[in-house]
Amino acid sequence: MDTTWLLLLGALALPGVCLAAATGRPIPKPLPDHPGNIFLASENTVVGMPPNGMAGKNEKWRLTDYEGRTIIEGTAADGKAALGRLPIGYYELRRVSGGVPQAGRVTVGVIASLEVPTPLTSPVGIDVAAAWFYPSGPNQEGAASLCALAGINWVRDRLAWREMEPKKGVFAPPNKYDETARKQAEAGLQVLQVHHDSPAWANPNAKRFPLDLRDAYNFEKEMARRWKGQVLAFEPWNEADIEVFGGHTGAEMAALQKASYLGLKAGNPDVIVGMNVFATTNAAILSDVEDNQAWPYFDTFNLHHYCGTDQYPGVYAAFRAVSAGKPMWVSEFNAPVHWSGDATEQEPTDADLRVQAERVAQVYASSLHESPAEAFYFILGHYCEGQTQYGVIHKDLTPRPAFLAVAAVGRLLADARPLGRWHAADNVRAFVFRARPDGKERDVLVAWTATGEATLGQPATPVAVFDLLGRPQEATGTTLKLGRAPVFAVHETNAFGKMQLEPPPAPPPAKTGEPSPVVLQALWPQTDVVLKQSAYRVSSNKTETIPIFAYNFGAERVAGKLNVTAPPGWRISLPGQIEIAPGARKEMALIVNCRSNSSALGEKVKVTGNFGPAGETVLALRLIVQPSGQ
Repeated sequence: MDTTWLLLLGALALPGVCLAAATGRPIPKPLPDHPGNIFLASENTVVGMPPNGMAGKNEKWRLTDYEGRTIIEGTAADGKAALGRLPIGYYELRRVSGGVPQAGRVTVGVIASLEVPTPLTSPVGIDVAAAWFYPSGPNQEGAASLCALAGINWVRDRLAWREMEPKKGVFAPPNKYDETARKQAEAGLQVLQVHHDSPAWANPNAKRFPLDLRDAYNFEKEMARRWKGQVLAFEPWNEADIEVFGGHTGAEMAALQKASYLGLKAGNPDVIVGMNVFATTNAAILSDVEDNQAWPYFDTFNLHHYCGTDQYPGVYAAFRAVSAGKPMWVSEFNAPVHWSGDATEQEPTDADLRVQAERVAQVYASSLHESPAEAFYFILGHYCEGQTQYGVIHKDLTPRPAFLAVAAVGRLLADARPLGRWHAADNVRAFVFRARPDGKERDVLVAWTATGEATLGQPATPVAVFDLLGRPQEATGTTLKLGRAPVFAVHETNAFGKMQLEPPPAPPPAKTGEPSPVVLQALWPQTDVVLKQSAYRVSSNKTETIPIFAYNFGAERVAGKLNVTAPPGWRISLPGQIEIAPGARKEMALIVNCRSNSSALGEKVKVTGNFGPAGETVLALRLIVQPSGQ
């Protein structure tokens, strides 16, 4: 497939750029073998019988729907069940013996065909981690096809630095990461890539950032160059603010971000560079990143959350405050369920499968009201952490009901922009969006109850109503019956114009600034990092020397002046002048003597460098003062 159209997306993918339709992006069609048993409502549905049965010419089967109702029964031919044309929905196929359903089932999904291509500005994305889940074989194309059919705009893939650059400066030949990048792009999907490891040659502690930021710069530069036109956006690290992925301070995250941004833009000036993504709203880390003036070095501000939907306003407000007015991308979010029973299957109960499906539209709608430019549900594939099941499809790509719910969101909230939240009743959650569910601009209401049931009197009779799986419902009058399963009501535009909706949060004022090729980095032992306070521990009863490194990622030699500010009573020294050759790294010693003020906690030291035409650079450090040995 010609992927030339993808080269245009660097600017188009960012908010504020209007694009009514996805120029050059085709309406997706199912692959001939229908991976995952996903069909369109216009197709004849034929699927293989459940495994582990007694294959025979006269095998009886029964098909049930999401509610467990029998839809059709029949006899298999050559190990396949011909189900005919089925309406939109989730189905389960079982063998029947003596009128009794047998153990084992095959799941089937029937979704609506998209009427127009998914807009390139649609906020509906999903984490696929295709290179890790589907390292080879037809499941690579299959997973990409499922995403495209479901109306997904952006997908998130996963990368291992140690595999792509096993030796310093030596990059791997074509491999699974190249394959998934190409195949997802060929399926018409926009790809975000992320990694969270350092190769052993860059840092013996693989969970931590590389010790020399030139290694990050060179790696990101090569990846952006290698996948130009296929991978359109990068997050330089995943969840660096928690121990699982290194436990880095805000100052460390900002320094990596700066080097990575410069490398990515050197490899492909059009690439979208996301902030190395946050897992938490740790106020100290967020403030530390802002103190280090990272905002000229990211195009999007990226975040994760796994909390309840009623907590979203507070979570987004904390991130929004330090986003510098840049577009926010939530590249992981979910409210997952637990699996039970057979540990080899890791399957939720039927009741929890319904809960999982119900939560899909809930988390998407609640998130999109907060105005992220892109929202990536976690995750497409079968994936567990302990007893928690996140995936909306099985290992063989067949659907859980939640996949049908994702497809409903992808279609009905295509290109959605929030109009507001409707506070109809204490137990009602209702959000209104301007979207393109059928290619035309519509107002779409997504509503459910937190508890019990309710009725909602709409301002007009909707054009169409759909349930959580995208199944059409009868639209009679203005009254909408609600339960915990979300309902989509599609209206003509401005149907809610006279209603008092709580508007979506406004972005903060945009901060300005140009990136400098000069980056400053502090290297301090991780054992002396106090992550909760995003600080380094220093002694109050001796002079400390903090190694500071200055990098020049530009093409010209730079010279500049350094200035240090510190709390009153502290004695600080650092070279006042510095010259750095292109591509060079220069070590300096920041001498800190705080013995005259040893009771302060979380004090700030700030290094500012003025490099003339090369601009200004900042390194801000938080220091916790303690007696040695504490």
